[in-house]
Amino acid sequence: MNKMVKFLKMIDFGHTLFGLPFAYLGSFLAISGIPSPGQLGWITLAMISARTSALCLNRIIDRHLDQANPRTAHWVMASGQLPLSLVWGAVVVGLILLFLAASQLNPLCVKLAPLAVLVLWGYSYTKRFTWWCHVVLGLAIGMGPVGAWMAVTGRLDWQPILLSLAVACWVAGFDITYACQDIEFDRKHGLYSVPARFGIKGAFRFSEVLHLLMVLFLIAGGLALSLGGWYYIGVAIAAIILLYEHKIVTPENMSRVNFASFKINRYVGLLIFMTTLADILS
Repeated sequence: MNKMVKFLKMIDFGHTLFGLPFAYLGSFLAISGIPSPGQLGWITLAMISARTSALCLNRIIDRHLDQANPRTAHWVMASGQLPLSLVWGAVVVGLILLFLAASQLNPLCVKLAPLAVLVLWGYSYTKRFTWWCHVVLGLAIGMGPVGAWMAVTGRLDWQPILLSLAVACWVAGFDITYACQDIEFDRKHGLYSVPARFGIKGAFRFSEVLHLLMVLFLIAGGLALSLGGWYYIGVAIAAIILLYEHKIVTPENMSRVNFASFKINRYVGLLIFMTTLADILS
């Protein structure tokens, strides 16, 4: 039981709320209704297992860097609280469950699952050669709406791509702000990030632009899918939340960066999903 608690802490299971609501959003919008319980179940399994596998691999790959970083040295994997074999086992099991879920949905999901794995797993290496690593992380999480859309329709359409781009910009935006905490460590160890390349003020400008793009992509997605008032209410509230986030965290005051990045943002996707559901059912 103690290992399970540590494992759930390591993978930040509560952060599933970042991507899962947007995946559900893609599946609901694909049919302008509610998918079957079976489809929702397999979509949920695919999202959770893919995220778990990718995050475990990230912790394995970065464990030596995390050990050297005073901010992360106490993390579960970095401090050796779990055996390496157990975490590797979670990587493999997560991958197996992802392909199992894809096989229960449709052939297209199975064919594209390796591409999703490539993006999810490849992210962990990007900080070693490009400051675009934040965008790659955003794209990895942003695949949810497109993947869920394909899961219920069996085809790839262009409309959910707008939602995926919105998610990618959203995640990349707050990940850049969060990465400002490690600017000196990244520079010292030759790691790539927007803060390390452009400084804290430059990083905040990137974050602001990306969050503006998120709102614009959400609006474009609403127009493409002919969504109504409830959806735009959700988008408007999400925009206000992002404005608040940029109000309480500035280059001069980063004391609340963790609160802004993870406490506030985890409800953005859930909010938009709930208002979109109200729009679909009204």
